[in-house]
Amino acid sequence: MQRRTFLTGTALGITLAAFPAVGAQAATTVSSLTALQSAINAAVPGDVITVANGTYAVPDGKPITITGKHGTEAAPITIVAQSRGGVVLTGKQSFVFSGSDNITLSGFAFRQSTTLDVPPDSSYIRLTRNDFQLADISGLHWVMIRGDHSKVDRNHFHNKSQLGIMLGVEGADTDKMAYKVLISKNYFSDHSFTGDNGGEPIRLGVSPRALANAEATVELNLFERTNGDPEAISIKSSGNFIRHNTIRDSKGGIVLRHGNGTQVDSNWILDGQEGIRIYGNDHQIVNNYVSGLSGTALIIGSGTERDHIPNEPPASRTGNDAPDRVTIVHNTLRNNAKTLAGESQRTEEPRDCVVADNLLVGDAGSLVAMATTVRFTWQSNILFGAAADGNIPAGTYTRTDPKLVTGSDGIARLSAASPAIGAATSQQLTVGYDIEGDARGTARDVGCDEYSTAAPVYRPLTTADVGPNAA
Repeated sequence: MQRRTFLTGTALGITLAAFPAVGAQAATTVSSLTALQSAINAAVPGDVITVANGTYAVPDGKPITITGKHGTEAAPITIVAQSRGGVVLTGKQSFVFSGSDNITLSGFAFRQSTTLDVPPDSSYIRLTRNDFQLADISGLHWVMIRGDHSKVDRNHFHNKSQLGIMLGVEGADTDKMAYKVLISKNYFSDHSFTGDNGGEPIRLGVSPRALANAEATVELNLFERTNGDPEAISIKSSGNFIRHNTIRDSKGGIVLRHGNGTQVDSNWILDGQEGIRIYGNDHQIVNNYVSGLSGTALIIGSGTERDHIPNEPPASRTGNDAPDRVTIVHNTLRNNAKTLAGESQRTEEPRDCVVADNLLVGDAGSLVAMATTVRFTWQSNILFGAAADGNIPAGTYTRTDPKLVTGSDGIARLSAASPAIGAATSQQLTVGYDIEGDARGTARDVGCDEYSTAAPVYRPLTTADVGPNAA
């Protein structure tokens, strides 16, 4: 696998490094909205338009339009602030896209009062190194991505207290999803909406789009104090990849609310409230570390519907789809108020799921508290702590001290003497690495951590790893 390192960013006001010169045609600096619009209208692939630092009030009814402009993958049209955060855009709207592709917006401080929208007719749009703190209006969604192959990376979304999501991904019509959107190295912080629904930092889809194959990737993002919703990452579409994110000190967790076939891989959920909650079919939940929550670390849900199907009534589509054929392996759930639980408030029980090679450690309640299940496979889990075993089937687990050692970062890892080393036996899913990027080899360890003395490739993220100044 590709190995990554994280580098501390430079100061916020530093001048943005030049973009690659591949295919560059012109470098233009503008200091007015009129000049900016003229430069955009004349832009060709490879052009870089730099906006001089300052605050620009965009007039109502006269946004900055990017219409029928086409860069290329190697030579996008780039519109960039003179320094990161140095160009502040106020007013009702800022940039409005139409029929365009391969456009990059970088380094702006967005303060507008309506949604920044990437429509379905615009693809390969990149929003990078921006600061998003739009008007704090109830019901306002800040950024909505509906164009294929869009990329949202190294931005800061922060300080929202009203109903509305920070970043959404939808698509064309009422039932499609934008395809292969990448959301990476963003910092989501301080969403303080006090309601129980509608304040997600990230929402991938909505109920009518549940069966649409999005293949979005959400990776290497940091969430702190994201308390606007129990779902920090809300999945309402199919085929997505949620990996290497850190959620810390937050109400929200990772929730597979609608859709099928999503991978939740190698995420850290620390010292907050909600963990991972699962509905829908054929998901893979692997290598996650969930610790210190006041709620439940992992919930295998129940359904009002057996399965969502095409053309079902809207009332049915908004219901919960019972989990089927979900694979839950190599996770560590440690010192949470509740560990692994089911639901009994709906009629459709989960079926044909695998729960194997997980490390469950806790001192409260029962480590496993499932409701009705059908044809579950439980295998080679390790349980430990003052908490009761609960209703995990006999013979599917070992109760033993895993001999964890807590590092200076607060993460508990296997020690050299741990009985979890080499104890994994499941074959339902090939897991070639652990949460830190260490190869598992043939004798795999139970839990998310493969014992190693090497420095980790991945670790819980900090603010130095994400946002406008991230490497």
